[in-house]
Amino acid sequence: MLLKLARYLLLGLVLLLVFLASALLAMRLAIHGQEVRVPLLAGLTTTEAERVANAQGLILSVETRFYSPAVPKGRIAAQAPAADTRVRRGWKVTVAESLGPQLAATPNLLGQSRQAAEINISRHGLELESAAILHMPGASPGAVVAQSPAPGSLDAGSSRVSLVFSSADNASSYVMPNLTGRTLAEAEKALENAGLVLGRVPGASSAGSTKDAADAGSLVVVGQRPKAGRRVVAGTAIDFEVR
Repeated sequence: MLLKLARYLLLGLVLLLVFLASALLAMRLAIHGQEVRVPLLAGLTTTEAERVANAQGLILSVETRFYSPAVPKGRIAAQAPAADTRVRRGWKVTVAESLGPQLAATPNLLGQSRQAAEINISRHGLELESAAILHMPGASPGAVVAQSPAPGSLDAGSSRVSLVFSSADNASSYVMPNLTGRTLAEAEKALENAGLVLGRVPGASSAGSTKDAADAGSLVVVGQRPKAGRRVVAGTAIDFEVR
């Protein structure tokens, strides 16, 4: 009786092991059945590459375009993942499309407004990648003050151009300090440090000038235009009333 029971238990164990092995095999086949090998897309046109990728259940995405003297224009120059990599169906394959060899130099955009620069970029078959704003005294407001690639470049690696524009309000601005109560010499020194200039000074020996050291050291500022607290830009002439 015990021997018979042992045989039944052994048979049941064997059947259980067979079931588990079959389940694992089925799971493995199901998992690998969803995997495909990434095809070689380099050298194909974008249309051909998309057709080949879709046939494998993959999605093609053109992420960038760059100049390449070795790969003809409109063909795939690089891909990721690499060819023969195993991935799941529905995976996105990113590619870079060649623009062919660079035939024209990067245009000189320095000094142009944003609108003019964008039109010029488009005419040369390029794209604006990024635009930064920089405060640069002396530059025309809203004009291009730097670009990458540099003007005339013939070895740009990409069709994209980055620009830096001067700020629209490009003049340095200050809050007008209160200079009343100071001597004319002290007030003039304060203006110089703030990037401002001396304007009219009625009552001084020579209006608008403090060349007379005696006047500058003895006369006291009792009024000013613009008044304290007003916003002024660099180079503004400040008028004083003195006694």
